[in-house]
Amino acid sequence: MRTVYLNGAYLPETEAKVSVFDRGFLMADGVYEVTSVLGGKLIDFPGHAKRLARSLSELNMRAPDAMGDLLEIHREMVTRNNLTDGLIYLQVTRGNPGDRDFHYPPAGTAPTLVLFTQSKPGFAHAPLAQRGARVISVLDLRWGRRDIKTVQLLYPSMAKMMAQAAGVDDAWMIQDGHVTEGTSNNAYIVKDGRIITRALSHDILHGITRAAVLRFADEAQMRIEERSFTLDEALNADEAFFTSASAFVMPVVEIDGTALRGGTPGPVATRLREVYIEESLKSAI
Repeated sequence: MRTVYLNGAYLPETEAKVSVFDRGFLMADGVYEVTSVLGGKLIDFPGHAKRLARSLSELNMRAPDAMGDLLEIHREMVTRNNLTDGLIYLQVTRGNPGDRDFHYPPAGTAPTLVLFTQSKPGFAHAPLAQRGARVISVLDLRWGRRDIKTVQLLYPSMAKMMAQAAGVDDAWMIQDGHVTEGTSNNAYIVKDGRIITRALSHDILHGITRAAVLRFADEAQMRIEERSFTLDEALNADEAFFTSASAFVMPVVEIDGTALRGGTPGPVATRLREVYIEESLKSAI
């Protein structure tokens, strides 16, 4: 049985309870982060902690009292759950005001802080990375502040179910004919040796893995263009891939039924995945 962290206590998952009046449950009024664990160590933790602070600030949400102890808590979660490879999910909500109200809770209301683990043995060597992911395009119907990592994940969940119904692995979302991002990842194409990905804005999540991958690509003297790209560009790309904390760098071999590179992962995505995992393990804590 997993151990869950809830508001200062480490509890068996069956005993971890949150009020029905919690704003996360009633209003999706919460933010979250997911940190990968490889070999018992945390990947890109400082980036996730920094983005969490930004999300809280953007929503004027009180930070948990344990904010300064998050690294220690994450390490304790690794130990208590005997986690070798997997994920640590963290969620902060605006807390329990005692009743349902559109207005924010009274000043001083304590936020809710939850962490739990998901074990994924060997997920750095996922079979999907060897064969490549297939995606479909769907309209992007999310709210406008996608740069804030909120728990408002209904539409991404719907898009993932659309992908499942289509017999593919994921979906890329389209706004005004341009790709924004995947359901839970940042999207890229490769054309004539150039890595193309949408620039940071309110339109996409400021991915921690994205930042690391682009830094490694720049150090390898790969050409990078941060700009929006159309679905047509993606269909005619030499390669495509996506990045996230749980997928690392994932080659995309098919978009809307159109195969890229004959349906095989490309060299740029394959190399970036190798480099990301190798370099991230060096800096893991």
